[in-house]
Amino acid sequence: MNMHSIETNALTLSYGDTIIINELNVKIPKGEITVFIGSNGCGKSTLLRSIARLLKPKEGSVLLEGKAVAKLPTKEVAKQLAILPQGPVAPEGLTVLQLVKQGRYPYQSWLKQWTEEDETAVKSALEATGMQDFAERPMDSLSGGQRQRAWIAMTLAQKTDIILLDEPTTYLDMTHQIEILDLLFELNERENRTIVMVLHDLNLACRYAHNIVALKDQKIYAEGRPEEIITASLVQNVFQMKCEIMVDPLFGTPLCLPYGRGRRIGKEVKKLGL
Repeated sequence: MNMHSIETNALTLSYGDTIIINELNVKIPKGEITVFIGSNGCGKSTLLRSIARLLKPKEGSVLLEGKAVAKLPTKEVAKQLAILPQGPVAPEGLTVLQLVKQGRYPYQSWLKQWTEEDETAVKSALEATGMQDFAERPMDSLSGGQRQRAWIAMTLAQKTDIILLDEPTTYLDMTHQIEILDLLFELNERENRTIVMVLHDLNLACRYAHNIVALKDQKIYAEGRPEEIITASLVQNVFQMKCEIMVDPLFGTPLCLPYGRGRRIGKEVKKLGL
Protein backbone atom coordinates (compact mmCIF):
# COMPACT_ATOMS: atom_id res chain seq x y z
CA MET A 1 0.00 0.00 0.00
CA ASN A 2 1.35 3.42 -0.97
CA MET A 3 1.56 5.52 2.21
CA HIS A 4 2.01 8.70 0.20
CA SER A 5 -0.79 10.25 -1.85
CA ILE A 6 1.58 12.62 -3.64
CA GLU A 7 5.31 12.51 -4.37
CA THR A 8 7.60 14.74 -6.39
CA ASN A 9 10.78 13.48 -8.04
CA ALA A 10 13.54 16.05 -8.70
CA LEU A 11 10.79 18.59 -9.43
CA THR A 12 12.00 21.85 -10.96
CA LEU A 13 9.49 24.65 -11.53
CA SER A 14 10.02 27.99 -13.24
CA TYR A 15 8.32 31.04 -14.64
CA GLY A 16 10.24 31.79 -17.81
CA ASP A 17 13.94 31.62 -16.98
CA THR A 18 13.39 32.17 -13.27
CA ILE A 19 13.70 28.95 -11.24
CA ILE A 20 11.18 28.88 -8.37
CA ILE A 21 11.58 25.28 -7.15
CA ASN A 22 14.78 23.34 -7.86
CA GLU A 23 15.00 19.52 -7.92
CA LEU A 24 12.58 19.13 -5.03
CA ASN A 25 11.68 15.73 -3.58
CA VAL A 26 8.72 15.69 -1.22
CA LYS A 27 6.31 13.01 -0.06
CA ILE A 28 2.84 13.97 1.20
CA PRO A 29 1.60 11.51 3.84
CA LYS A 30 -1.71 9.86 2.99
CA GLY A 31 -4.68 10.73 5.23
CA GLU A 32 -2.91 13.58 7.00
CA ILE A 33 -2.88 17.40 6.93
CA THR A 34 0.29 18.82 5.39
CA VAL A 35 1.04 22.56 5.44
CA PHE A 36 3.59 24.37 3.27
CA ILE A 37 5.26 27.31 5.03
CA GLY A 38 7.91 29.81 3.99
CA SER A 39 8.52 33.46 3.24
CA ASN A 40 6.70 35.31 0.46
CA GLY A 41 7.87 34.25 -2.98
CA CYS A 42 9.53 31.00 -1.84
CA GLY A 43 7.36 28.87 -4.14
CA LYS A 44 4.64 27.47 -1.85
CA SER A 45 1.75 28.33 -4.17
CA THR A 46 3.78 27.39 -7.24
CA LEU A 47 4.43 23.94 -5.78
CA LEU A 48 0.74 23.50 -4.96
CA ARG A 49 -0.26 24.49 -8.52
CA SER A 50 2.22 22.01 -9.97
CA ILE A 51 0.84 19.18 -7.81
CA ALA A 52 -2.62 20.00 -9.20
CA ARG A 53 -1.21 19.91 -12.77
CA LEU A 54 -1.94 23.61 -13.28
CA LEU A 55 1.74 24.29 -13.91
CA LYS A 56 3.95 22.13 -16.11
CA PRO A 57 7.30 21.20 -14.55
CA LYS A 58 10.50 22.41 -16.18
CA GLU A 59 12.03 19.11 -15.09
CA GLY A 60 11.10 16.18 -12.86
CA SER A 61 7.64 14.83 -12.11
CA VAL A 62 4.69 14.73 -9.75
CA LEU A 63 3.27 11.31 -8.84
CA LEU A 64 -0.34 10.87 -7.79
CA GLU A 65 -0.90 7.51 -6.08
CA GLY A 66 2.27 6.31 -7.80
CA LYS A 67 1.29 7.49 -11.31
CA ALA A 68 2.77 10.45 -13.18
CA VAL A 69 0.11 13.16 -12.95
CA ALA A 70 1.18 14.65 -16.30
CA LYS A 71 0.14 11.45 -18.07
CA LEU A 72 -3.28 11.12 -16.45
CA PRO A 73 -6.46 12.37 -18.19
CA THR A 74 -7.70 15.70 -16.81
CA LYS A 75 -10.98 14.26 -15.55
CA GLU A 76 -9.15 11.39 -13.87
CA VAL A 77 -6.99 13.88 -11.96
CA ALA A 78 -10.11 15.86 -11.01
CA LYS A 79 -11.64 12.71 -9.51
CA GLN A 80 -8.59 12.23 -7.29
CA LEU A 81 -7.75 15.75 -6.19
CA ALA A 82 -9.52 19.08 -5.85
CA ILE A 83 -7.77 22.44 -5.61
CA LEU A 84 -9.02 25.71 -4.15
CA PRO A 85 -6.75 28.51 -5.40
CA GLN A 86 -6.20 31.73 -3.50
CA GLY A 87 -8.98 34.32 -3.82
CA PRO A 88 -11.27 32.50 -6.30
CA VAL A 89 -13.95 34.67 -7.94
CA ALA A 90 -17.39 33.40 -8.93
CA PRO A 91 -19.26 34.76 -11.98
CA GLU A 92 -21.72 37.52 -11.07
CA GLY A 93 -25.12 36.24 -9.97
CA LEU A 94 -23.99 32.64 -9.48
CA THR A 95 -25.72 31.01 -6.52
CA VAL A 96 -24.07 28.80 -3.92
CA LEU A 97 -25.90 25.76 -5.30
CA GLN A 98 -24.80 26.49 -8.87
CA LEU A 99 -21.21 26.85 -7.70
CA VAL A 100 -21.21 23.63 -5.68
CA LYS A 101 -22.74 21.72 -8.62
CA GLN A 102 -19.66 22.63 -10.66
CA GLY A 103 -17.73 20.29 -8.40
CA ARG A 104 -19.49 17.41 -10.15
CA TYR A 105 -18.18 18.41 -13.59
CA PRO A 106 -15.50 15.64 -13.71
CA TYR A 107 -18.27 13.04 -13.49
CA GLN A 108 -20.40 14.43 -16.34
CA SER A 109 -20.32 13.43 -19.99
CA TRP A 110 -22.72 13.41 -22.94
CA LEU A 111 -23.50 9.80 -22.00
CA LYS A 112 -23.75 10.36 -18.26
CA GLN A 113 -25.87 13.33 -17.27
CA TRP A 114 -26.82 14.53 -13.76
CA THR A 115 -27.55 11.59 -11.47
CA GLU A 116 -28.85 10.88 -7.98
CA GLU A 117 -25.23 10.31 -6.95
CA ASP A 118 -24.41 13.86 -8.06
CA GLU A 119 -27.38 15.21 -6.14
CA THR A 120 -26.31 13.37 -2.99
CA ALA A 121 -22.72 14.62 -3.29
CA VAL A 122 -23.87 18.24 -3.59
CA LYS A 123 -26.28 17.91 -0.68
CA SER A 124 -23.67 16.34 1.61
CA ALA A 125 -21.09 19.01 0.64
CA LEU A 126 -23.54 21.79 1.54
CA GLU A 127 -24.34 20.11 4.85
CA ALA A 128 -20.68 19.46 5.72
CA THR A 129 -19.89 23.15 5.29
CA GLY A 130 -23.08 24.42 6.93
CA MET A 131 -24.16 26.11 3.69
CA GLN A 132 -27.45 24.29 3.03
CA ASP A 133 -29.50 27.33 4.14
CA PHE A 134 -27.56 29.56 1.72
CA ALA A 135 -27.96 27.34 -1.35
CA GLU A 136 -30.12 29.81 -3.28
CA ARG A 137 -28.17 32.90 -2.23
CA PRO A 138 -25.96 34.63 -4.81
CA MET A 139 -22.26 34.25 -4.02
CA ASP A 140 -21.71 38.00 -4.14
CA SER A 141 -24.24 38.54 -1.32
CA LEU A 142 -22.27 36.42 1.17
CA SER A 143 -19.65 37.36 3.76
CA GLY A 144 -16.02 36.38 3.20
CA GLY A 145 -16.29 33.38 5.50
CA GLN A 146 -19.51 32.18 3.86
CA ARG A 147 -18.00 32.51 0.38
CA GLN A 148 -14.98 30.50 1.44
CA ARG A 149 -17.25 27.79 2.85
CA ALA A 150 -19.13 27.70 -0.46
CA TRP A 151 -15.89 27.23 -2.41
CA ILE A 152 -14.84 24.47 -0.03
CA ALA A 153 -18.27 22.87 -0.54
CA MET A 154 -17.57 22.85 -4.28
CA THR A 155 -14.25 21.05 -3.71
CA LEU A 156 -16.00 18.57 -1.39
CA ALA A 157 -18.63 17.84 -4.03
CA GLN A 158 -15.81 16.53 -6.22
CA LYS A 159 -15.56 13.65 -3.72
CA THR A 160 -11.77 13.52 -3.99
CA ASP A 161 -9.48 11.89 -1.44
CA ILE A 162 -7.04 14.81 -1.77
CA ILE A 163 -7.87 18.50 -1.22
CA LEU A 164 -5.34 21.25 -2.01
CA LEU A 165 -5.93 24.76 -0.63
CA ASP A 166 -3.87 27.88 -1.26
CA GLU A 167 -4.12 30.18 1.77
CA PRO A 168 -7.76 29.31 2.56
CA THR A 169 -7.86 31.75 5.52
CA THR A 170 -6.62 34.86 3.68
CA TYR A 171 -8.82 37.94 4.19
CA LEU A 172 -10.90 36.16 6.85
CA ASP A 173 -11.27 37.45 10.39
CA MET A 174 -10.09 35.34 13.32
CA THR A 175 -13.42 33.62 13.91
CA HIS A 176 -13.81 32.56 10.30
CA GLN A 177 -10.18 31.43 10.07
CA ILE A 178 -10.75 29.00 12.93
CA GLU A 179 -14.11 27.86 11.47
CA ILE A 180 -12.54 27.03 8.10
CA LEU A 181 -9.56 25.22 9.63
CA ASP A 182 -11.81 23.34 12.05
CA LEU A 183 -13.94 22.23 9.10
CA LEU A 184 -10.89 20.93 7.21
CA PHE A 185 -9.60 19.23 10.36
CA GLU A 186 -12.96 17.49 10.83
CA LEU A 187 -12.93 16.30 7.19
CA ASN A 188 -9.51 14.80 7.77
CA GLU A 189 -10.54 13.18 11.07
CA ARG A 190 -13.92 11.93 9.91
CA GLU A 191 -13.25 10.97 6.29
CA ASN A 192 -9.48 10.52 6.25
CA ARG A 193 -9.08 13.09 3.47
CA THR A 194 -5.51 14.06 2.60
CA ILE A 195 -5.33 17.84 2.93
CA VAL A 196 -2.47 20.00 1.67
CA MET A 197 -2.51 23.71 2.47
CA VAL A 198 -0.42 26.83 2.14
CA LEU A 199 -0.74 28.87 5.33
CA HIS A 200 0.95 32.11 6.42
CA ASP A 201 0.06 31.85 10.10
CA LEU A 202 2.77 29.65 11.61
CA ASN A 203 0.89 29.12 14.87
CA LEU A 204 -2.24 27.89 13.10
CA ALA A 205 -0.07 25.68 10.88
CA CYS A 206 1.46 24.10 13.99
CA ARG A 207 -1.96 23.59 15.55
CA TYR A 208 -3.66 21.87 12.61
CA ALA A 209 -0.87 20.20 10.61
CA HIS A 210 0.37 16.67 11.15
CA ASN A 211 3.22 17.46 8.78
CA ILE A 212 4.92 20.75 7.89
CA VAL A 213 7.12 21.40 4.86
CA ALA A 214 9.26 24.54 5.19
CA LEU A 215 10.58 25.93 1.89
CA LYS A 216 13.63 28.15 1.42
CA ASP A 217 16.01 28.89 -1.46
CA GLN A 218 14.03 26.76 -3.94
CA LYS A 219 14.30 23.65 -1.77
CA ILE A 220 12.93 22.01 1.38
CA TYR A 221 14.59 23.51 4.45
CA ALA A 222 12.89 21.10 6.87
CA GLU A 223 9.90 18.78 6.99
CA GLY A 224 8.18 16.74 9.69
CA ARG A 225 5.92 17.03 12.72
CA PRO A 226 5.60 20.65 13.92
CA GLU A 227 6.73 19.72 17.43
CA GLU A 228 9.88 18.17 15.95
CA ILE A 229 10.97 20.82 13.46
CA ILE A 230 9.59 24.23 14.51
CA THR A 231 12.38 25.95 16.41
CA ALA A 232 13.59 29.51 16.87
CA SER A 233 16.46 28.62 14.52
CA LEU A 234 14.06 27.48 11.77
CA VAL A 235 11.99 30.65 12.05
CA GLN A 236 15.14 32.80 11.94
CA ASN A 237 16.50 31.00 8.87
CA VAL A 238 13.25 30.60 6.92
CA PHE A 239 11.52 33.89 7.79
CA GLN A 240 14.49 36.03 8.93
CA MET A 241 12.60 36.69 12.15
CA LYS A 242 13.88 36.39 15.71
CA CYS A 243 11.40 34.72 18.03
CA GLU A 244 10.84 32.51 21.04
CA ILE A 245 9.07 29.17 20.68
CA MET A 246 6.69 28.39 23.53
CA VAL A 247 4.14 25.67 24.21
CA ASP A 248 0.58 26.54 23.13
CA PRO A 249 -1.27 26.35 26.47
CA LEU A 250 -4.43 25.01 24.78
CA PHE A 251 -2.99 22.41 22.41
CA GLY A 252 0.60 21.74 23.44
CA THR A 253 1.81 22.56 19.92
CA PRO A 254 4.67 24.99 19.18
CA LEU A 255 3.73 28.65 19.61
CA CYS A 256 5.87 31.29 17.91
CA LEU A 257 6.24 34.63 19.71
CA PRO A 258 8.13 37.08 17.49
CA TYR A 259 10.44 39.75 18.84
CA GLY A 260 9.75 43.33 17.86
CA ARG A 261 8.59 46.57 19.34
CA GLY A 262 5.57 46.76 21.63
CA ARG A 263 4.41 47.33 25.19
CA ARG A 264 6.11 45.27 27.87
CA ILE A 265 4.23 44.57 31.08
CA GLY A 266 6.88 42.46 32.77
CA LYS A 267 5.32 39.00 32.68
CA GLU A 268 7.50 36.00 31.85
CA VAL A 269 6.32 33.12 29.71
CA LYS A 270 7.82 29.64 30.01
CA LYS A 271 9.89 28.76 26.95
CA LEU A 272 9.58 25.52 25.05
CA GLY A 273 12.66 23.38 25.55
CA LEU A 274 13.73 22.98 21.93
